[in-house]
Amino acid sequence: MAETIVSQQADTSTSSARPAEYRATGRRKTAVARVRLLPGTGRIVVNGRPFEEYFSVESQRVLATEPLTATGTAGKFDVRVNVTGGGISGQAGAIRHGIARALLAYDATLRATLRAEGLLTRDPRQKERKKYGQPGARKRFQYSKR
Repeated sequence: MAETIVSQQADTSTSSARPAEYRATGRRKTAVARVRLLPGTGRIVVNGRPFEEYFSVESQRVLATEPLTATGTAGKFDVRVNVTGGGISGQAGAIRHGIARALLAYDATLRATLRAEGLLTRDPRQKERKKYGQPGARKRFQYSKR
């Protein structure tokens, strides 16, 4: 009987101390972003660094925050992201995909808006592999007639 009371107390203390959190994973090229949306003021942290510091180029910041601006939820959530792999541009695309999926977990009615903007579709383009007998994926060695 004491165990059930303890477990009930533990459940109530953790649920009241912790606000709702929405998690999702986004991918682009070889980059993988694990996104957490928390109710807040719109602060974004990427790998423990401020958003503006991590993405110094404005176009990458706009790309990454596109789902928030498209749905009008830009100031409602704090976003915490862990992103690995790829380059900065691929990571921005992965964060965009992850935020869109996390917003879908928050409110399923946003699906139409996110789908119309193309934010839920994972970009399938990958780097093509190098083939043997060639210097690259498509490039050929110089042809010598004689």
